[in-house]
Amino acid sequence: MIARVLVLGGTRSGKSAYAEGMLDADGPALYVATARGVDPAVDAEWADRVAVHRDRRPAHWHTVEDADLPGVLAAAPGEPVLVDDLATWVTGLLDDAGWARDAPSVAESRDRFVAAVSAFEGHLVLVSAEVGLGVVPSTSAGRRFRDELGALNQALAAVCDEVWLLVAGLPLRLG
Repeated sequence: MIARVLVLGGTRSGKSAYAEGMLDADGPALYVATARGVDPAVDAEWADRVAVHRDRRPAHWHTVEDADLPGVLAAAPGEPVLVDDLATWVTGLLDDAGWARDAPSVAESRDRFVAAVSAFEGHLVLVSAEVGLGVVPSTSAGRRFRDELGALNQALAAVCDEVWLLVAGLPLRLG
């Protein structure tokens, strides 16, 4: 069995469903949801997106909503783990850092997470947005997000056993 897999793709590329399909739907799994809770009255569209993801996965999978991804991996009970998705995790890190370009906490969190992935001995599937195919963002915050997520994706690709890119629902194995 492949131990660590990184699944990349753009918005609505099918990356989450593809990653979920890499786990046994009848077996146990730990699903780590990285999106922070949003009041449906404030952002109903986001709440609907979260509900679609929640409703699609098997009811017997255990779900954890925790931003401490290194801690979650260290405490994982030995069942397969799926982390979806790293773009929302990076957004949360940047929110916590106030989007300051020189905030060391983002790089430190990235390095701790990559080390935890590298040390993880079970089946791990990571989902992340591929940000390198679009236009250069016109805002400093947009460029910061793209740079941070791109750096994380590169570091994870270096420690994963397989890397997949989803385009229009079609998987392409990159490594």
